[in-house]
Amino acid sequence: MSEVIRLAARGDGITADGRTVALAAPGDMVSNAADIIPGPHHVEPPCRHFPRCGGCQLQHVDDATYSEYLIDRVSGALTSQKLAVPDIRPPHLSPPRTRRRASLSAERIGKRVVLGFNEEVSHHIVDMRECHILLPELFALVEPIRALLGTLLKPRTRATVFVALTDQGVDVALDNVTVEGLAAHEALIDFAQTHKLARFAVDEGYGSEPRWEPEPVTITLDGVAVGLPIKPFLQATVDGSTALTRAVQEAVGDCASIADLFAGVGTFAVPLARKAKVLAVEGARDPALALQIAANHSGRQLAVEHRDLFRRPLSPTELARFEAVVLDPPRAGAKEQIPDLARAPAKRIAYVSCNPATFARDARSLIEGGWQIDWVQPVGQFRWSTHVELAAAFSRRN
Repeated sequence: MSEVIRLAARGDGITADGRTVALAAPGDMVSNAADIIPGPHHVEPPCRHFPRCGGCQLQHVDDATYSEYLIDRVSGALTSQKLAVPDIRPPHLSPPRTRRRASLSAERIGKRVVLGFNEEVSHHIVDMRECHILLPELFALVEPIRALLGTLLKPRTRATVFVALTDQGVDVALDNVTVEGLAAHEALIDFAQTHKLARFAVDEGYGSEPRWEPEPVTITLDGVAVGLPIKPFLQATVDGSTALTRAVQEAVGDCASIADLFAGVGTFAVPLARKAKVLAVEGARDPALALQIAANHSGRQLAVEHRDLFRRPLSPTELARFEAVVLDPPRAGAKEQIPDLARAPAKRIAYVSCNPATFARDARSLIEGGWQIDWVQPVGQFRWSTHVELAAAFSRRN
C-alpha cells in the first residue's frame, strides 16, 4: 500500500513512492494492483459524466484539497523559475453552477445530435444531460439547442455552440452551421423568441452574423453597460470576476493614473476609472470599440487605445505616464511587453493571469528588473478544473 501525498498538475494523484494514479486524492491509499481506498479528502463526484467529461477533472476531491492544488500550481510554477515563493493567499473558489459562459461541441450522428464538452484530450463529445458548473440559465438551453441542431446539422457534421449570460439574457452563437432556406431561418428566429434570447448569431464560414438581436447586447461592469461583441471574452463567473477585480484594486492602491493592458471589454478598467485616470489598451477591435463607446457615455476618466501589444508594446516613455499598470494577457503571457514594463517607473503592477507557467516566466523578468511580488491571490472560477487564475501585486524593491 502507498499513500497519495499530492496532486500533479493534470490532477492525477502522486503516491509516496512516485506512482501516478488517476482519480486519487491526497490521503487515499493505493494497493499494488492500483486499487484506490478512499481517504478523508476523497468525495463522491456529483455529476454522472465525471470523469469522462473534460469540463471537470477534480470533482473527486474536497474543497480543501482543491484549494491546496491551486496554491501548489502557483508555487510550483514560481519554483520552476527559481523564484522565492511569496505570500500566496487562500484561493477564492467560485460556487458550483455559476459559469456564465461556455463553448460546447455538437455533432450529428445519424438522427441524433450529441452536445456537450469534449472528453479530456479528445474530440469525442460527452452528450450533456446534467452539468454542475454551468449557470442554470445556460444549462436550460442545452436540450432545446440539441433539438434545433437536429434540424440544421447535416450527418457527421460538427458545430460549436457558444453561450453566455448578458444583461439582456442568454447570448447564443453557432459556428459551422448553415441556415438554408426560409423555413430554417424562421425556425431560428422562433427559437430565439421562444427562449427570450438576447442574441442569436451564426457563423457559416464567413464570420459571425447576428440573426436575432432585438436590442444591443451589453454586460454591466461597475454600473456601466458595455456593448458585448459576439463570442466575447468574459471572466468565467461573476463571482470570480469580482474577486479578481478586488485584488486588482488592492494591488494598485491609491495610484491616480493607471494603464490597463489587454483590457478586453473593461473588466478592470471600468471600475478603476471610478477613482483614477485610466488608459485601456486592447488589441481586438470589437472589444476596444465597445469599451470606447461605453467610456464616452460613462463620465469616467477612461481613454481607450486599440493596439496590438504583441507587435507594438508600450515603450518605457509611454509607460512613464502611469503610476500603476494592470495587465491581463492571454495564456501566452506578455513576454513582448514585460521588458519595457520592467524598466517603467511605475509604483505598482497588478498582473492577472490564467496560466501560472507564463506568469512565473514574466514574473522572473520583472524581478530581475527590480520588482518584487508582494502577494498572489489564486481564483478557482473554473470549478473542479485544472485551470488556474490568479492576480498578483508587484512593487519596486527598496
